[in-house]
Amino acid sequence: MAEETNADVRRAVAESIVLARREGRLLSPDAGRRLPVADAYAVQDVVVAQLRQGEERVGWKLGYTSDAMRRQMGIDEPNLGPLFESMMLSNDAVVSAGVVQPKAEPEIAAIIGPEGQVLQWRAAIEVVDSVWEGYAFDWALNTADGSSAALVVLGDVVSADGLARLPVSLARNGSIVQHGWSRNAMGDPAVALTWLSERLAERGDQLREGDVVITGGLTAAVAFEPGDVIEAAVGNALVRVSRS
Repeated sequence: MAEETNADVRRAVAESIVLARREGRLLSPDAGRRLPVADAYAVQDVVVAQLRQGEERVGWKLGYTSDAMRRQMGIDEPNLGPLFESMMLSNDAVVSAGVVQPKAEPEIAAIIGPEGQVLQWRAAIEVVDSVWEGYAFDWALNTADGSSAALVVLGDVVSADGLARLPVSLARNGSIVQHGWSRNAMGDPAVALTWLSERLAERGDQLREGDVVITGGLTAAVAFEPGDVIEAAVGNALVRVSRS
C-alpha cells in the first residue's frame, strides 16, 4: 500500500470540509488529525475556492487574538480567514438558517479606506460555526476551516479615541454573560490589524479599500441557540443579533 503523502492529507481534509459544509453536517476531528500545521492555509485556500466560487471577498477575520478565546478553545496563536458578502449582516439582523452549531462573540471591526488606512471602527458580533463537532479542533483544523467564520453583524461606530481602553460586554437574552476589554485583541485592535497586514504581505496579498476586518473575539464565545438574542456593547457602541 502506497505511503500517504502530505498532498493526500491536504486533499482528503479539504474534501471532507467541503462536503460537510455543503451538506450542513459536522465532522469528527479524527477526519483531519494528520493535517500538518504548515498545510493549514493551503487547505483553507482549497476549501474557499470550492465553497465560495464566484463570491467576492469583502474582508478578513482574525481568530484567537485574545487570551480568553485561546484559553476557551485550546489554541496557542492567532489565525485568519476570509470574509465574503454572504457572511455580512446589518445590525439587529435575524439568523434563520445556514448555521449548525453557532456561537457568538463581541468584536471590533475596522472598515478600511484608501491606502490601508482605517476609515472607522465598528462594534461587531461574529457568529462562528465550526465544521468540527463540539468545536474539538487544533489550530490547523480550525485554520483549514476558515477560522470557523460564518456571519458578521456590524453595529454602531466606535470612537477611535481610547480604542484600546473600552469596556466590552456580551449579553444573552438580556443577561450579561461575558465582560472584557477592547485591549484583549493583541493589546489594541490597531495592533491586531497590523498583524493581519503583515501576514497578508507574507502571502502576497494586502488589505483593500472597503475591506471589513474583525479583529478577534474580546471575550469567550457563548452559545447562540434558536430564540436567543445576543447583544454586545463596546464602550457606548452597541450591536445586536437574534436567531429565529
